[in-house]
Amino acid sequence: MFRTHQSEPQIQQFPLTAWHALSPSEVCDKTASSEAGLDTAEAGRRLAQFGPNRLPESKKRSLFSRFLAQCHNVLIYVLLAAALITALLEHWVDSAVIFAVVLINALIGLIQEGKAEDAILALKTMLSSQASVLRDNSKQNIPAEQLVVGDVVFLQAGDKVPADLRLLQIKNLQLQEAALTGESLPVSKAIDPLPEDTVLADRDCLAFSGTLVTCGQATGMVVATGGDTELGRISAMLSQVTILTTPLLRQMAQFGHQLTLLIIAVAFVTMVLGVWLHDFSWSDMFIAAVSLAVAAIPEGLPAVMTITLAIGVQKMAARRAIIRRLPAVETLGAVTVICSDKTGTLTRNEMTVTEIVSVDDGVFAITGVGYDPHGSFEQQAQIVNTDDFPALITLSRALVLCNDAHLKAEDNGWRLLGDPTEGALLTLAMKAGLDPVFERERWPRVDSIPFESEHQFMASLHHDHEGHFVCYLKGAPERIFNMCDSQGLGEHKKPLDLSCWQQQLETMAGRGQRVLAIACKVMPPEPLSLNFDDVADGLTLIGLVGMIDPPRQEAIDAVRECQSAGIKVKMITGDHVVTAAAIAEKMGLGAGEIALEGQMIESMDDMALASAVSKASVFARATPEHKLRLVTALQANGEVVAMTGDGVNDAPALKRADVGTAMGQNGTEVAKEAAEMVLADDNFASIVNAVEEGRTVYDNLKKAILFILPTNTGEALIVIAAIMLGMTLPITPPQILWVNMITAVTLALALAFEPSEPGLMQRKPRDSKAPILTLSLLWRIAFVGVVLMLGSFGLFLWEMQQGSSIEYARTVAVNTLVMFEIFYLFNSRYIKAPVLNREGLLGNRYALMAIAVLLVFQLAFTYLPPMQLLFGSSGLTVQTWLVITLVASTVLWLVELEKWLIRKRH
Repeated sequence: MFRTHQSEPQIQQFPLTAWHALSPSEVCDKTASSEAGLDTAEAGRRLAQFGPNRLPESKKRSLFSRFLAQCHNVLIYVLLAAALITALLEHWVDSAVIFAVVLINALIGLIQEGKAEDAILALKTMLSSQASVLRDNSKQNIPAEQLVVGDVVFLQAGDKVPADLRLLQIKNLQLQEAALTGESLPVSKAIDPLPEDTVLADRDCLAFSGTLVTCGQATGMVVATGGDTELGRISAMLSQVTILTTPLLRQMAQFGHQLTLLIIAVAFVTMVLGVWLHDFSWSDMFIAAVSLAVAAIPEGLPAVMTITLAIGVQKMAARRAIIRRLPAVETLGAVTVICSDKTGTLTRNEMTVTEIVSVDDGVFAITGVGYDPHGSFEQQAQIVNTDDFPALITLSRALVLCNDAHLKAEDNGWRLLGDPTEGALLTLAMKAGLDPVFERERWPRVDSIPFESEHQFMASLHHDHEGHFVCYLKGAPERIFNMCDSQGLGEHKKPLDLSCWQQQLETMAGRGQRVLAIACKVMPPEPLSLNFDDVADGLTLIGLVGMIDPPRQEAIDAVRECQSAGIKVKMITGDHVVTAAAIAEKMGLGAGEIALEGQMIESMDDMALASAVSKASVFARATPEHKLRLVTALQANGEVVAMTGDGVNDAPALKRADVGTAMGQNGTEVAKEAAEMVLADDNFASIVNAVEEGRTVYDNLKKAILFILPTNTGEALIVIAAIMLGMTLPITPPQILWVNMITAVTLALALAFEPSEPGLMQRKPRDSKAPILTLSLLWRIAFVGVVLMLGSFGLFLWEMQQGSSIEYARTVAVNTLVMFEIFYLFNSRYIKAPVLNREGLLGNRYALMAIAVLLVFQLAFTYLPPMQLLFGSSGLTVQTWLVITLVASTVLWLVELEKWLIRKRH
């Protein structure tokens, strides 16, 4: 199949084909080309008809449209409604303040979200800019965009593959495909056709666009360009993936709709009752209904929510988790499943030898991880001295000499120059006490046979400066076994026990190890060369080496902590199932239950997959489509899914997940742009810290809501009570707005700085479908709202009976409301736990600072002439302040009594 860029019509000349199942000659027939490539005229015709080799470009949203999208939220609509109501009341200052809150809210969201559409554009950086092709029977370098199906492309080490190629000829070709397939090691390529149902990661006769040639050379025919490459299919999936809304936004949307309907209904009923009971005019009752609406709308809530989330972003950044989309902060607190990529996320992405079987010295376990040559050799859990095992030293020497890699010590650790497998072998030899430089000088190399996938081994010929020559080999055990007729060294040499070694191989492979066999052969001094016939037989086996990409220790600890927090961890990888299951076992993921392979996933419909995904913890040989289906299936089961990964192949699933989490250091730009969160240290353990912060943020949001809504309830009840009694309003709309905004930006915001409560990570994840306000919280809101109403309205009536002016009585009512909120702030620090202790009263210094700031504002509201003119307030006596404080303090004792009764009942 062949696709042009988006602006051109999609014309298909080459139908979708399983190119890996065709022989080179069949590929030439299908593409109407040959191994001599195309001529310039034909290439130009195809380019004009089907378009350049680049990914389709989606239309980017403008900055203004992205800004408007930040306002597409029911809470923002409620806030805008409040601003419009205040404008209708001609309170321009209040209206301007609320509009400013909306603007700040949108700007914060816009900045945090960044360029969400860059996920697809980032894929372009993976495409090669130049390609070496065969045209007009001559080798030419052309821009990669000009490649067409049928072109013959040359590849060599260091090249980035410019399009999807069917390989025609290869020489020692290996590709690094980890970013695309999840395969942790460079993949050796071949040219033989494969079965049509071969999974993507096993299609060894194809070279995929965007992958890197690590060694060798090849020629291949272009079979897909642009959007039809595997990279292009991922780009298409990214553009089609639906981003789910977060649990908090769903809950607040539901709450906002219900609150809006309730406010309108209560305001209408109150207006009608006022006209019917007291013969008030419709115009007066309309103004009263507007006052009720202003009282009931929590103007400060969206701003407090946004700022609380932003504070959570800062806290997470300090713990190495960078949030790209603001609502993801809260979503982390609801995560029930973490789907993690294996390579580089749960593991170190550094091959490490963990076991050796020496023919004369037995089995050794090796400690240490990565390329750091510090570690020990153990037998039966006891550390041994390698000098006591000559055969082990000989095996280690073979690993140094039959090796092209180098390790370099740097300030931040050891850097590998060469192949990861050879780096692991060199590290092992250094752990055994050998100096690679000395050994290579003592036994210089004369000749070698490089590793190629066809013969599956590498051989090197060495001498000791005294006329003695020896050949060392390493390679696939099955291949090396067939070349050996003996085992052991010196007096221990004896015929090869093939069945014993095959059993040992199966044991090591069953642990998920990649196993290499090591052999040697004494060679004559002449000739000074090495060819295949020299090593075809007569070799002596000296041992097996087993290696893995080891799990990070901190990731093991993090998985354990996730499980104690009720969060399931599942591994989704492109690696083989045996390797994946072995790593999962070390991680404590319970891989023994069920491990699904890509072909099994492919055969399941959505319903069967949804059932299987809840039972399995390991998914191997997974393609990008599989990862996306797995995340979608988990979400269909009601799970809130976090997906971690670092490769291009992870990007669609990262985008679909509730919280996509990319690796910051080794992750591709595509993965980072598709994710909501980026881990700056590439440490899986950082996600546990992020989950803890997410749970804390949600707790604090709930506390802020539980603090703000009783104020609005109390104010609304005051207005309703005044209308029902046919009295003057005890508090005016501007005064209501003052109380709502000033307490929201001081007291409510202080709750955003609340630390994590004890036992936070021992809780089970909250139900993301449950309403944010449970019956117990609604009871608290109503209970506190009634207390606020009775106290504030009661003091208003008392002042009016004492002959005070309406301005004085209203000022008493406003300050009583504010003082009620100051005392209630202490109650709100813990939803159920008591606060009448040192920690409860003094544990949040931001709360104490907010109270001090609020008192200054209230003194200004009460005594400054401009404020008195603006809000109709009046100065109060010291005696009045004492009465206000005494009455307001009752909420602290009453709520703590209510908490105690609830705790006693449970």
